[in-house]
Amino acid sequence: MSVHPLNDEQRGEEILAVFDTAFGELLAADPAAFRVKFRKMAASAFAFYRGTAGLFYHDLDTDRRGGPYLDERTSRVWIHGDLHAENFGTYMDSNGRLVFNVNDFDEAYVGPFTWDLKRFAASIALIGYAKALSDEQITDLVEVYAAAYRERIRALATGAKSDEVPPFTLDTAEGPLLGALRAARSLTRFELLDSMTEIRDYERRFTSGGGSIELDAATRYKVLAAFDGYLETLPEASLSRPDSYRVKDVVGRRGIGIGSAGLPSYNILLEGSTDALENDVVIYIKQAQTPAVSRHVTDQAIRDYFRHEGHRTVISQRALQAHADPWLGWTELDGAGQLVAEVSPYAVDLDWSDLDDPEEIAAVVADLGRATASMHSAADDQSGESLVPFSTERAIDAAIAADEDGFAPLLTDFAHSYGARARADHQIFVDLFRNGRIPGL
Repeated sequence: MSVHPLNDEQRGEEILAVFDTAFGELLAADPAAFRVKFRKMAASAFAFYRGTAGLFYHDLDTDRRGGPYLDERTSRVWIHGDLHAENFGTYMDSNGRLVFNVNDFDEAYVGPFTWDLKRFAASIALIGYAKALSDEQITDLVEVYAAAYRERIRALATGAKSDEVPPFTLDTAEGPLLGALRAARSLTRFELLDSMTEIRDYERRFTSGGGSIELDAATRYKVLAAFDGYLETLPEASLSRPDSYRVKDVVGRRGIGIGSAGLPSYNILLEGSTDALENDVVIYIKQAQTPAVSRHVTDQAIRDYFRHEGHRTVISQRALQAHADPWLGWTELDGAGQLVAEVSPYAVDLDWSDLDDPEEIAAVVADLGRATASMHSAADDQSGESLVPFSTERAIDAAIAADEDGFAPLLTDFAHSYGARARADHQIFVDLFRNGRIPGL
C-alpha cells in the first residue's frame, strides 16, 4: 500500500468523514467523553491508530475485491478486527486456568484473515518507530511475526496434537508473557472488590463515586430485566449454582476509554460461587458497537447471522477464544444489543513500556504470531458455529503454500507504508482537534 496521495487538507476532510460515520451519533450524544477519547488519541501515533480502526478499514477497502492469499474461504474466516500489539493479555479461562492470549473482541467479525495480520504488522511498525528502531529492525520484527504465524498455521493444519501447540500458560510461557501471567496470578478477587465495593450491614455494596452513577428506580428495573435476558444466553455449565446470580447491587458507569467513549454501561454485583463475601463477582453490561470491519464486508449471510451487536461480539469471542469467560453473554437494553462479561480480577495487558531490547521484542512478537494463528484456527467448523463451516487453518495453510515467498514481504511492505500513513494522519488529526475543526466538539 502506498502512502495516501491526498494532500493534508484533503486527507483531513477524509478523516473527518470517516469519524462522522464511526462516531457521529455517539459524539453528538456525549461530546465530553469524546474530548477525553481524542486527547488520549492525540498522545501518540500508536494511540491514534488504536482509536481509528474505521479509518484503517476505509483505507484497506481495495482489498475487499481480492488480494494475495484471499479466496472464497480465506476471505470469510472469523477475525479479531482490531488486532494490534496492545490487544494481548491474560484471562482466567472457564477451566480455571490463567492463559495469555488475544483479548478485546469488540471489533470481531467474519472477513479476510490478512486484515488481522496487516493491522498487527502496522502496529509493530508504529511501536518500533516510537522505540527508535531502524526500518531494517522493524522489517525483521514483522518477518518474525509472519514466520511464527506461518509455522503455527502449518502445524495446526497438518494435524499436530493440541499438546504440541499448547496455549500460553504459567507452564509454557516465557519472558514478558510469563511475567504478565505471574502478575495476573498475584492479583486477587478481594483486591478488585475492595477497589469498587464496601461492606454495609453485613452485605457487600458498590461504593459511591469513583465513576459510578446511582440509578433511578426505572433505570434499575430496566437493567435488571436485561440481566434476566442475559441469564438465558449462558451455557448450561455456567448455571450450576443458581445463587451465583443473585443480584446484590447495580450502578451505572460512563465509558471514557479509547474504545468506549460515550457508551453507557452498568456494573452488577453478584453473589458468586459461595456465600463468602470475598467470592462476590462484578459483571458489566455495555452497549456493543458496530464493528468497523463490517462496513467493508458486504456478505448479507454474515450480517443476518447476528441478532444484534451484543450477540455478534459474544458469538465471535466464543469462536475465537478457546474456553472463554464463563460469565460471557449478551442481552438487550433500550432496543440495543449489549455485551455482558465479568470485570475480571485477573486481566493484565502486555506492557510494552519496558520492552526495548530488539531480541526480546522479537521473542514476544513471535509468540504473538503463534497466538494469532491459534486464534484463527479455533474459529471454524469445530467451534460450534455454522457461519464458518470449514477448517480455517487448512484453508489459510493452502493459500499461503501457493506463494510462500510472498507472504512476509506482503506484511513488511504494508507495515512500513501504513505506519508512515498513520504517523502522518496522527499529525493531521492533532491539528484538526486543537484548532477546533472536529464537528460537534
